[in-house]
Amino acid sequence: MNGPPPDPLSKASGEGGGTVPAELEAAARDGSLPADIRRLLARAADALRAASADVKDAQTRYHALFHAVPDPVSVIAADGTVLDLNRAGMAAYRRPRHEIVGQPIHVLNPDLPEEHMGPVLEALDRGETYVIEVSNMRADGTRFPVEVHSAGVDYDGRRCVVAVARDLSRRREAEVRYHDLLEQIDKGIVIQAADGSLLHANSAALRMLGVGEGTAVPRDGSLPAQWMALRADGSELPLEEYPSMRALQEGRVVRSTVLGLFHREQRRLLWLSVTSIPHYSAGGDRPDQVLSMFSDVTGLKRDSALFDRVQALASIGGWEWDRASGQLYLTREAAHILDRARAPDSMDAMLACLQAPDAARLRQALADAGEATGFDLDLQGQRADGRAFWVRVIGERGRGVAGSALVTGTLQDITVSKHGEHTLRVAARSDPLTGLLNRDAMLAEIDGLLAGAQPVAVLYIDLDRFKLVNDVLGHAAGDDLLATAAQRLIRAVGDDGQIARFGGDEFLVVCGCGDDPARPERLADAILDAFAVGFGFGNDEFVVTASIGLARSPEDGVDAQTLIQHADAAMYESKRRTRNGRLAYTPALAQSQRDRLQFETQLRHAADNQEFHLVYQPQVDLGSGRLVGAEALIRWRSERLGEMRPDHFIAQAEGTGDIVRIGDWVLREACRQVAAWHDDGLGIVRVAVNVSYRQLLGSDLMASVRGLLREFDLPGDALELEFTERVLIEDAPETLGNFAALRALGVSLAIDDFGEGYSALNYLRRLPIQGLKLSPMFVSGVPDNQSDVAVCEAVAGIARSLRLALVAEGIENEAQRRFLLELGVPVGQGFLFAPGLAPADFAKRL
Repeated sequence: MNGPPPDPLSKASGEGGGTVPAELEAAARDGSLPADIRRLLARAADALRAASADVKDAQTRYHALFHAVPDPVSVIAADGTVLDLNRAGMAAYRRPRHEIVGQPIHVLNPDLPEEHMGPVLEALDRGETYVIEVSNMRADGTRFPVEVHSAGVDYDGRRCVVAVARDLSRRREAEVRYHDLLEQIDKGIVIQAADGSLLHANSAALRMLGVGEGTAVPRDGSLPAQWMALRADGSELPLEEYPSMRALQEGRVVRSTVLGLFHREQRRLLWLSVTSIPHYSAGGDRPDQVLSMFSDVTGLKRDSALFDRVQALASIGGWEWDRASGQLYLTREAAHILDRARAPDSMDAMLACLQAPDAARLRQALADAGEATGFDLDLQGQRADGRAFWVRVIGERGRGVAGSALVTGTLQDITVSKHGEHTLRVAARSDPLTGLLNRDAMLAEIDGLLAGAQPVAVLYIDLDRFKLVNDVLGHAAGDDLLATAAQRLIRAVGDDGQIARFGGDEFLVVCGCGDDPARPERLADAILDAFAVGFGFGNDEFVVTASIGLARSPEDGVDAQTLIQHADAAMYESKRRTRNGRLAYTPALAQSQRDRLQFETQLRHAADNQEFHLVYQPQVDLGSGRLVGAEALIRWRSERLGEMRPDHFIAQAEGTGDIVRIGDWVLREACRQVAAWHDDGLGIVRVAVNVSYRQLLGSDLMASVRGLLREFDLPGDALELEFTERVLIEDAPETLGNFAALRALGVSLAIDDFGEGYSALNYLRRLPIQGLKLSPMFVSGVPDNQSDVAVCEAVAGIARSLRLALVAEGIENEAQRRFLLELGVPVGQGFLFAPGLAPADFAKRL
């Protein structure tokens, strides 16, 4: 089309801009015509004048209504051409009318398919309104979501479509804020449909109810089978009395209802205060959803009932026993005094903590307790780790309530006054942090067992990743973790062995195995299971597993020191292989360790013996295939051991600290080769070199790089240094200073294998990083593995947001290259283009 069509209403007025033709006016006044003819012509002129005025009014109303609509309105021809646009549309798209009218609809909706008008016209032919959500585009290229309602219209005699676009930006923002609020609020929130089925539960609700992924939730709105709902008086609450069900049935808000949830398997009671609010859809007379908000009031309900009575009875540690149900409740201090791995929840469990004669005395006192009589007893018990304790137990039946089944009282630890000397003796044998045996006590225990001529097994336990928690969260959190780990060990070992903290994050378990040869392995497996659950610190959770080494007498040693040494060696090998496992000592293991020592020796001298060399893997433009740089990769061909895998010897060098010296060699050799290529007329090739975190901290990296650039007369941008994600969380001031100095030299800095480690964005933005490298771990799964696709998309988004360069590693096929290119990754490397090449072969590629 050459321009926008005229307004169809303007044609109704005829020629001359809608005025009565002059000839008609003159004829009506012509005296030569008969009078009746003149009157007829005069009436015709009046009628035409009135019709013209009506057309002008209609046109004026059309324009007023068309431009008064607050949403963008467009008239579109059947072929998709925009015929008209109101003022709201011009404002929304930030374009003048002439840039849109006469243009295809793609100027506003560039994402529409070519045949987009077909479904619209089909819907209109059926007498329906066509509704779709799309993204519209402004003049500056920015997008905004809209909901478009389309209807048919006869425009200038043509079949056209009128489309009204409603901006959804505010609604989307409101939805995001609503979702964020649900997830951040510390109240549990559950949304159910009218049939009671679960629609949504926020994180707080799942945490309070202990519902994990995969837990089956009944469709009728009832609780999972392991839970039982209770009224405030302890009786079972039927489904129809749930606050949510009442809100749906009665159509009103049900406020602050206290109900209990009893976990049948865990025998855990949880009290909640629940408010349920029904939701009505527009025009509905019955609720179609119900929102329930609840908070945990277990402590308030239990402690408030105990407060007055415990206060009257000296308030040391409170307890309450319900004779009818057999349920026992302990205050936190009372549970602490008994010092069990699991606080007793019945009177029988509490009596089991006492010596048999004293347990019988307390049982009799409970039976004799009446409203007017109580009891006051000093009792001796034994803690889970075998230590003796003394408690003073005071109790009486509930006063003022006829037939009360409750007996309440206090619990006071009097161990110090009863056994001061014994306590000191025990303390001398105990680790002060965990309460376990200490090193000296455990050595004495092993010597005693060996003197009895029975087979003994030693389990040497080291906590995996403990150093990370200790470094990141501090020593206080590390101490808490050790104390919690000790309790898990106590539960796992039980009465089958003795436990000691042997130092740092290392523990020792010793057990006799003459009557049960499989006991050491069984204990080791129980310990591994005990550490399968992560350790919580505030809102964070850390996975800290255990590596265990086993040694037995007499085959692995006949004295304490030898057994411990061999168990330690087995533990070290287990940690080196897989972590979170157990391994028994064998002579072959000892030989393996000697071989590893030889390996370390050969590695330490490899650079001096000129056994290292570098290969260079090309980095290419994924669109054009043009070579844009290279990554220097170290290779080791040992004269005695042969060709060695890089991941093997680099990990070994990291552990021994040799990586610093090896890294310095790699830097020098890479700079020398870049200078050699330049001297051969091949230009400056930018080479990426991996730098260990130990190398960053253990040497003056900045001074070394500056000296190499000066020595080989290279510009700073000829070198890119790649670091692991560890630098993102360990950004000590010296790290920040080193990075700033390297950037001042013009050296590029990148994070290698981004996404595998910590990926802390807060730290990423604080360091002067120019690029990220997408790990081959995730590249290998695209485009078929949705998890890997999601990670790649997330990393690409991070790189775009922070304006960082992005390189993909490990590209092995064309499908991966196409996916990454479409994702916006500009540069890649991998076997699809070339493996690591010798310098001469790389020069040919140049």
